[in-house]
Amino acid sequence: MSVLEGLKPERVFYYFENLCSIPHGSGNTDKISDYCMSVAKGLNLYCVKDKSNNVVIKKKASAGYENKPTVILQGHLDMVCEKESGSNFDFLRDGLDIKIEGDYVTANGTTLGGDDGIAIAMALAILEDDTLPHPDLEVLFTTDEETGMYGAYDFDASLLDGKMLINIDSEDEGILTVSCAGGGRVDINIPLKSTSVSKKCCKVTLSGLLGGHSGTEINKGRLNSNITLGNFLSTVDKEFFIADISGGLKDNAIPRESSCLICSDADIKGLAENFVKNNKTSFDSGLKITVEDASFSTAFDYESSKKIADFLSSVINGVQGMSEDIKGLVETSLNLGVLKCENNTLKAEFSVRSSVNSKKQDTIDKLFKTAETFGGTAESRGEYPAWEYKKQSFLRDTFLRVYKNLYGKDMKVEAIHAGLECGLFSDKIAGLDAVSLGPDMCDIHTTEEKLSIPSTKRTYELICEVLKEI
Repeated sequence: MSVLEGLKPERVFYYFENLCSIPHGSGNTDKISDYCMSVAKGLNLYCVKDKSNNVVIKKKASAGYENKPTVILQGHLDMVCEKESGSNFDFLRDGLDIKIEGDYVTANGTTLGGDDGIAIAMALAILEDDTLPHPDLEVLFTTDEETGMYGAYDFDASLLDGKMLINIDSEDEGILTVSCAGGGRVDINIPLKSTSVSKKCCKVTLSGLLGGHSGTEINKGRLNSNITLGNFLSTVDKEFFIADISGGLKDNAIPRESSCLICSDADIKGLAENFVKNNKTSFDSGLKITVEDASFSTAFDYESSKKIADFLSSVINGVQGMSEDIKGLVETSLNLGVLKCENNTLKAEFSVRSSVNSKKQDTIDKLFKTAETFGGTAESRGEYPAWEYKKQSFLRDTFLRVYKNLYGKDMKVEAIHAGLECGLFSDKIAGLDAVSLGPDMCDIHTTEEKLSIPSTKRTYELICEVLKEI
């Protein structure tokens, strides 16, 4: 007897359990891609797999729906692979050890892969069901979404005819996502010159900040430790020489701690105490600066050291604009996530986000100009397009109407300041009408990940009802 046998919808959980038995971490999607192809062939459906293991499956409309617009159902095949410390679980070879805990499906000691295995299971169940009224269906399963949406990047959209896309890659039931930010990375390199030093030396560490994800917490007033350290250095009232400076680990995380080695006759401890007193906020009340004695004989010259402070205290950072269409949504932002010195060069790594593609480019252009102002260079990488909000959306209106009819309450419409594959598809398919939704999941990407069983049932029923109403 299978672990999930008897759960409703039966065929959704049948396919989900089968998917869980197949190793399918990012970069290891051959077998799960082949499984989806085998299901499609077993159903006598058109299917194709591309060089990136993306899978497209097509099913003709049911009787009476032949003239309805084609609908694309989409999810990603790969999962995040995390396991408990000390576990000998092998994500390349082992199937997940799934179990039921109350109203949830979870896995023993590993991530569950509900993100986004449940999308694949729902789509396969819909393809199998010959009793469900629906228009022409095109099902798209992409790969390596979790590591950079690489499958969606590589996908040839000419394989699809549809102009309406239902992305099943969200984790909160009752919320319809209708827009997401585009983004990219910008690396700035500023050359520095060294000199010998003999003044009093110390290590300055700025810490105690909350940090957070640069997509979801950027508008919460939290201090960026790299920027804040630069602001502190600008208060040093005597000549100073910086030997090293660093802060942050990832460009998309608001850094919590930064430090520098500095040589100066200024009262660094006194300046630090005064700075903390004047710069603590209700959002980051834990700000502190510690000053410890240090010893070094070589540092960057004063001109270079001043350049570091001036760059950090003047470069744009944080929220740059709010959406005019969706109340409370950050439209454009950037985050100086990583700061370090290597080979006499100051290196600054930024994550840029915007739900308007032109605003994203404007922000990137400003960073390039700032780099030039300070005698440095800039390079952009990893850019992905925004999924811009559509004022008129037949698909959005249909979901809202059907949800209200089913549950007697309004479905919430949201946009997110982070990336989804919908942005790439909107860029590839002119005039695409897209939405994103999904059942309740909690603690995704962790070993505590859980998928709600009743929420899965309701979400599946909602999607099926929308297909009837298209």
